[in-house]
Amino acid sequence: MEKVKNILKPKPNPQQLLRDWQRRLRQECRNIERQIRDIQREEKIVQKSIKEAAKRNDMGSAKSLAMELVRSKRTVNRLYENKAQLNSISMHLGESVAIARTVGHLSKSAEVMKLVNNLMKAPEVAVTMQEFNKEMTKAGVIEEIVNDAVDSALDSEDIEDEIEEEVDKVLTELAGETAAQLPEAVRKEKLKQPAQAVGDAEDVDDEEDLEELRARLAKVRS
Repeated sequence: MEKVKNILKPKPNPQQLLRDWQRRLRQECRNIERQIRDIQREEKIVQKSIKEAAKRNDMGSAKSLAMELVRSKRTVNRLYENKAQLNSISMHLGESVAIARTVGHLSKSAEVMKLVNNLMKAPEVAVTMQEFNKEMTKAGVIEEIVNDAVDSALDSEDIEDEIEEEVDKVLTELAGETAAQLPEAVRKEKLKQPAQAVGDAEDVDDEEDLEELRARLAKVRS
């Protein structure tokens, strides 16, 4: 019975498909914008904590938070790239529908296929783009893309050296005169040292606060 219903059910025309896809693409862009705002709001709190850590000469904690800040900025940059590619898909779909008015059906688009393939690797939109992949393949806009590999390079170990380079710039920028007043050799040595566990309650509270900040920043990035 269900198969009969599917046969009798009229297929959506290209304009209907386009409106639905573009509506969902706009929603996905709004989700990205909201996530960027959430990350940047937490970044301001972390920036303040980095300054405070540098002022009390706790360069281990400052380094740890600065690394999280660098990761967050990288995430924001990737989110902006994702949004730009979503907008590009919407634009190319519009062009495909304009052609469909002439030929009577949607034609395959190599550019849309390339963009969908790229976005299927992005953790933030991978699930949504897998759905688009199935629907667009069925509609004949793209060929089916089989790609289960999600790009997690942002958190992989091979970027640690690059992050270390960024950390020094972030600390110099945010700690200002506090970091600048430290002798260069001493400052670099302190940056290499992890935050040390200390006995008094105040330092324990500080470490718990820093851990909470790291966890909150990681949550909004995910």
